[in-house]
Amino acid sequence: MGDPKGFLKIKRANPKYRPIPERLRDYRDVALIHKDEISQEQASRCMDCGTPFCHWACPLGNYIPDWNDLVYHGHWEQAIDLLQACNNLPEITGRLCPALCEYSCVLGINDDPVTIRENELAIIEHAFRAGLITPQPPKIRTGKKIAVIGSGPAGLACADQLNKTGHHVTVFEKDQEPGGILRYGIPDFKLEKWVLDRRLELYKKEGIEFQTGIEAGVDYPVPKLLKEFDAVCITGGSRDPRDLKIAGRELEGICLAMDYLMQSNQRNSGAKIPADRIIDAKGKKVLVIGGGDTGSDCVGTAHRQGASNVIQIELLPQPPECRTQDFPWPKYPLILKTSSSHEEGGQREWAVLTKRFLGEKGQVKKLQCVRLDFSQKDAKNCALMKEIPNTGFMIEADLVVLAMGFVHPEHKGLVEKLKVELDIRGNVKTEANFQTSVTKVFAAGDIRRGQSLIVWAISEGRTAAHHIDKYLMGKTNLPRM
Repeated sequence: MGDPKGFLKIKRANPKYRPIPERLRDYRDVALIHKDEISQEQASRCMDCGTPFCHWACPLGNYIPDWNDLVYHGHWEQAIDLLQACNNLPEITGRLCPALCEYSCVLGINDDPVTIRENELAIIEHAFRAGLITPQPPKIRTGKKIAVIGSGPAGLACADQLNKTGHHVTVFEKDQEPGGILRYGIPDFKLEKWVLDRRLELYKKEGIEFQTGIEAGVDYPVPKLLKEFDAVCITGGSRDPRDLKIAGRELEGICLAMDYLMQSNQRNSGAKIPADRIIDAKGKKVLVIGGGDTGSDCVGTAHRQGASNVIQIELLPQPPECRTQDFPWPKYPLILKTSSSHEEGGQREWAVLTKRFLGEKGQVKKLQCVRLDFSQKDAKNCALMKEIPNTGFMIEADLVVLAMGFVHPEHKGLVEKLKVELDIRGNVKTEANFQTSVTKVFAAGDIRRGQSLIVWAISEGRTAAHHIDKYLMGKTNLPRM
């Protein structure tokens, strides 16, 4: 450790954002990357703990104390080598990860934790600027062919790992451009698409083949897939949305969050959307149902489209602002999170149940809601949801966005045609080695574990690659995570 008293002398420098009036006029990244000297100062706060819980909490097992020390000393080249040893997409996690590591930082017990996520982003962006990131195609090819279905974070990580070993990897993507949720589900103000394209160009130059606009199992039949490839890994994500099937759901002006976000990203990329299909919040009273990250992304998108008013409601009660005894360190706590989109305006309401949609001439106009109470517990000590009498109220809305998460992967198409076994939640069931019930077919990411975080998707893709390489070659040098 370069400065054993760094954490005593330097305070945490929280992420900085562009001014709200400026960023609401465009879809560029709201966050500002720390200058190298600031990152070096912040890295000095890392205490090089005897038992560092940060990489215990990270699904990728990042060597956090080690590369923090290297950054502090200005050894950027060694830092990027260590970072890329565990993470295939650090420029993505450095922007989007909720930083599980920071909530388990030992310094966070009685002080502000180390800015691990920002330090990670500083390393990878410094490396790109310095020309340290160049294509590294494998020197020897094994002759084995692998199909990766889906080009989200799990698919990209899996493909990258397998390509490194010399296998020929083809990534199939049903959309017109690769990236999956990274391209179509994450707003540009959180992830500008040049960041993704920069990484994809590297993958292509290293030998990964991308087949876009092709839905495996439909456009590319399953028998052909299984015949032409030595192994198949399905990484299609969890894309079957949770709907709100109550009275009035058929009204115009009610849409699913992913439809709204995907279309916004497509429009920002220059795609032409038929006028009768455009979902636009301009001048409208927008209501987002769902209090998670996706709901927050919809709030930010509505602001940029010029909504006259934005309200976000959540079924569950408002979380506490600090840790409670239910989530002691080093657990990831359930606490109130205020995103950059929330800071831009709008209103949040908690413990609200939507009873019905009301409309005029087929268009949604209002929502009938009621307040909820969660104070009582059942025999298992689980909170009971009860409506509070005489608390019914109306919310006016011209556009309602349903952002309530996803129930499981889409079954129609590839999953159905492969005839893979599903678990009780509707996810693709696998053995410990990530292999499905169908020979030589593996699964990774949300399609296997259910809706989760990008960092978990990358971890899943890496782990699947380890098992696929072992399946094909009898042994592997790829890490298990």
